[in-house]
Amino acid sequence: MSWQILAAAAATFAVRYKSYLPERHQQEPLVASCPHGLVMEPRPIEPTWVISGNPVARAANHSQADDKCATTAVWDCTAGQFRWFFGWDEIVVILEGEVHVTAEDGTMRILRTGDLAYFKAGTWATWRIDNYVKKIAVIRKPFPLVVSLYYRVLARLRGAGRFSLMG
Repeated sequence: MSWQILAAAAATFAVRYKSYLPERHQQEPLVASCPHGLVMEPRPIEPTWVISGNPVARAANHSQADDKCATTAVWDCTAGQFRWFFGWDEIVVILEGEVHVTAEDGTMRILRTGDLAYFKAGTWATWRIDNYVKKIAVIRKPFPLVVSLYYRVLARLRGAGRFSLMG
């Protein structure tokens, strides 16, 4: 039974990620630009999420993976307080300003220029911006469970418990 799950996962992976084959590159191999030079466009916050103030948000897409499962963008917002739902995993680096973030479990952090943070897909957080904040966001769609399990099994078979850039 377990080999059937692995086979199904492998087939799903092969069909879904065939765009990684070298002859099928749809995007330039390197996309580089200054985050301050991107054209920011309005990206209004869902009105029912706004708690106080009148936060005005903008964003600019920088790049997107061929499989559409990862995106890099620049986002900024003026003063206000709102709840935010993270539908995808998101890693942020604060470029300017600061934001007071309260996670679902009540944990509160102040993210300032240069800070790095990770928000798990499927979670809510409350953001309070006193003046202004600008961030780079790397957004990644979580793999379907069967593909995720495939990677975990493959990593264990290879003897690698975790992926790490540090060795």
